[in-house]
Amino acid sequence: MSAAQSTSDASSDETLLARYRAGDPAAFEVLYQRHRQGLYRFVLSLCGKAELADEVYQETWLSLIRSTSQPQGRASFRTWLYQIARNRLIDHWRKHGQRNPLHDSYDEQLHGEADQAPGPEQQLSLCRDQQRIEAALQDLPEDQREVFLLRAHGDLELPEIASLTQAPLETVKSRFRYALKKLRRLLAEEVLT
Repeated sequence: MSAAQSTSDASSDETLLARYRAGDPAAFEVLYQRHRQGLYRFVLSLCGKAELADEVYQETWLSLIRSTSQPQGRASFRTWLYQIARNRLIDHWRKHGQRNPLHDSYDEQLHGEADQAPGPEQQLSLCRDQQRIEAALQDLPEDQREVFLLRAHGDLELPEIASLTQAPLETVKSRFRYALKKLRRLLAEEVLT
């Protein structure tokens, strides 16, 4: 690894974006490598269709390339990138007259705190049966799945997710807690059957 590449790899996302916009294509490559897997997994898990995920994923990177704007306020580059992807997916649904499950309200039926069982992140990382995991994720209500995926694949903090989804922080916390609880239950049921 060259000294220049080592410096690029250590730069913040915002610095890399500025360098790319100033004419440094290597800076974009570092950004792309940093975020490509998590972003693609987020989009694919959110929409559930590989062809649509590919399209939205490409549109997200093209939007970033064409854009002259920067992350606004306290938003991180990662939050901004995931917001672009989310917006591209919503645009696709609107364009094709499909309902937008991300804006559908969810009637909270569960109450209470999440129990202290091992988190689904641990279960997911140990589990080798990808179909079982995908089925459990698809069983979540859309708003809970979105929050969970932004946290798991996007590595975003809950306040960042609240900002991105334009939902109150307490709502995001509830959605995440309910998603964890339901995933624990679904994955435990699968193991027992």
